[in-house]
Amino acid sequence: MFPIQSYEKADSVDDAIRLLSANPEAKPIAGGTDLLIRLRDGKKAFGHLVDIHDLAELKQCAIDAAGTLLIGSGVRFSDALASDIIRNHLPHLHTAAGTVGGPQIRNIATIGGNICNGVTSADSASPLLASEAQLIIQGPAGRRETPLSDFFMGPGKVALAQNEILIAFAISRENYRGYAGDYYKFAMREAMDIATIGCAATCKVSNHTLVDLRLALGVAAPTPIRCRHAESVARGQPLTEELLKKIETAVAEDVNPRTSWRASKEFRRHIIKELVGRVVRNAIHQAGGTNQ
Repeated sequence: MFPIQSYEKADSVDDAIRLLSANPEAKPIAGGTDLLIRLRDGKKAFGHLVDIHDLAELKQCAIDAAGTLLIGSGVRFSDALASDIIRNHLPHLHTAAGTVGGPQIRNIATIGGNICNGVTSADSASPLLASEAQLIIQGPAGRRETPLSDFFMGPGKVALAQNEILIAFAISRENYRGYAGDYYKFAMREAMDIATIGCAATCKVSNHTLVDLRLALGVAAPTPIRCRHAESVARGQPLTEELLKKIETAVAEDVNPRTSWRASKEFRRHIIKELVGRVVRNAIHQAGGTNQ
């Protein structure tokens, strides 16, 4: 039995915010794939629920008049896999969506929930970080925007008030047009396990030059991270095998993996280097570039 103490179903985002504000112990539930496990395990702090899972306002996946790509927080991973917009403009996120659990999980779990859990292993986090995603958040005072890179505060902690709702992820035209990307999840049981390491890269290539590289990792630090040092080494450099080796080496300065029962810190560092090499190469290939 789940120790649910109260349950309210919101009719709209505004209604959800009203219900959350009225009960400081309440938490929103969308897919519930993580929250219900916590309830099953007897964690009563999750016993007051506000249901937002079928709010149409949270399910958009569109490009607006300014060219901004908007992905609603209630978009499920199966929705992301079926979306031509995500497939064509964010191929690394499309790939990541296919690595989340099995079909049953992908049909329930939402991208917003994956991010708001604040876990470093979230499969959607590194692809969204690599695309400079902005979060649109609504609370009693109205809407605000914040970079995803500022959202993760620590393991399981995010910059979201109890009575706020994540509405959507916004990616500007400048951050997806002309970019190609890739994602790879290393896990002991592939999609049926959380990531041991997750790696996403997007890049822009022109005239045999790596014009730009965005590289993001999960489970390489207490929160999902961008690899700023490795990016700076790569940006604007000619595409050579030597450059790819430099990127693999440079990423060591960006990461701080830990030892757990899944893998040792040393093994994770080895996997990070290998995955970075693989994912950056694939992204470059997708962008139409080849190392000389």
